[in-house]
Amino acid sequence: MKYKIFLTIAALIMAVGAGATERVQDASTDAKQMSAMFSYATFATGGQPYVELYLSFNAWTMTFVPTGDGHYRATADILVVMRRSDSIVYAKKYQLHSPTVSHPDSTNFDFLDVQRFSIDNGIYDLELNVSDAAAGNGDAAANRLHQKILVGFAQGKPAMSSVQMMASATPTTKENILSRGGYDMQPYVSDYVPEQVRTMNFYVEFYNIGEEVGNKPFLVYAYIESQETGARAGNMQYIKRKEAAPTVPIYAGIDISGLPSGNYNLVVEARNRDNQTLLARRVPFFRSNPSVKDLSNLALYANTFASLLNDEQQLNMYLDALYPIALEREKTVINDLIKHPGLEEKQAFMYQFWVARDPLNPEGKWREYRERIDYVEKTFSYPRVHGYNTDRGRVYLQYGPPSYVRDEKNFVSTRFMGAGTEGRSQRGDAETATGQIFYLPYQLWRYDLIPGDDPKRVFLFWDEFRSGYYKLLNSNARGEVQDPKWERRLSQQQLNEDLKGEVGLQFDRGY
Repeated sequence: MKYKIFLTIAALIMAVGAGATERVQDASTDAKQMSAMFSYATFATGGQPYVELYLSFNAWTMTFVPTGDGHYRATADILVVMRRSDSIVYAKKYQLHSPTVSHPDSTNFDFLDVQRFSIDNGIYDLELNVSDAAAGNGDAAANRLHQKILVGFAQGKPAMSSVQMMASATPTTKENILSRGGYDMQPYVSDYVPEQVRTMNFYVEFYNIGEEVGNKPFLVYAYIESQETGARAGNMQYIKRKEAAPTVPIYAGIDISGLPSGNYNLVVEARNRDNQTLLARRVPFFRSNPSVKDLSNLALYANTFASLLNDEQQLNMYLDALYPIALEREKTVINDLIKHPGLEEKQAFMYQFWVARDPLNPEGKWREYRERIDYVEKTFSYPRVHGYNTDRGRVYLQYGPPSYVRDEKNFVSTRFMGAGTEGRSQRGDAETATGQIFYLPYQLWRYDLIPGDDPKRVFLFWDEFRSGYYKLLNSNARGEVQDPKWERRLSQQQLNEDLKGEVGLQFDRGY
């Protein structure tokens, strides 16, 4: 099973189902934005289930510090906790070090961590916390992923492991955690497959298949299918006859050099001699392959709203404005599309993007979102900055219009000292007014309902330099920026650290 986590050093966490990937990005106010990809897989050896966790870090997004010998290294703090009901069944806290480099800018690479542990069958809650150790933010900046994991391998019954896409396989010279069947296999953690990847390599294990086929051989059949239509992609397949055994490992590859851009599934099946499917798994992925034209896709979006977006410069702007609601793999594709000319492929992507969100009325969904784009461009644009690239524009596009807005340009409150430790909400008789607190301009936005989050989520934007450009300072929404000292910054350090001021109370109330 694979999952992808992404967060801008803010946690954006999406459960995307079996075979998908989660991406984690760090939520802090630092300029550096840690990015990592996470996935997991379940296997069984001798009937004992186990889980493998994979973390792939983008070194360029991490902070490299001197090691003392003329080299530099980045470090990630990682906490893994597996719970079943209310009981912790596995926990590990550790640091992962990157390879050392001779220069802090020589970081154009990814580095991988693999954890493997035995576990009983059951349904588990996985909690994964990841942060950049050098950022110095501790738990406050950690990226937190919560995900359900199902482990189910019935003793003696036919079953198959997760299907794990592989980046490479090399002969094993020394046994290690990547070793399987005489090869060191490096997992492919992302569900985004760029043009440079010409072969879809994968690894899977079948267990106790003889319980179904007896002493007869069975067929391993793997192929690529379209997520939208279920149609199979030409001759892109793998077929192999195998003899039954307690464990049958399969490492194979499918040539996808001619696979056009689009959303696909890698499907792996076990079939009997009568061609009946016994076991099957699907792994979703997005293929970016702009050099291969897909005539069927062109036919799909012809005479649709996407075909009318024929001003490529404006279409690039619309694509860029999709970032707040796009999946991470879609963001990668959008970035590639914008960099290169190609009107038809951009139109095809735009059509597929909205079909994925509303198959029955993709044009209606697009028009609704375009109205938001028009609004943020008119309302939040700043010299040389599109409205959708501002914090307020991004929040508006991602969550829609707020339920309530408070706009303060010169807010002043009274400073109190004495018995209270929570500002005016805790003021007692011993407190006395000592002056005034002047706040920088700010806007408070409240959302009564954000799907997937608790009610009454609040966003506070501030105009730090009184320039009219507002940035997100603090929010209690899931995955957004959280700064425990936000009110002290907003009050220009006038508010004592142990006090909550009037704006803090507004934030708590949501108005």
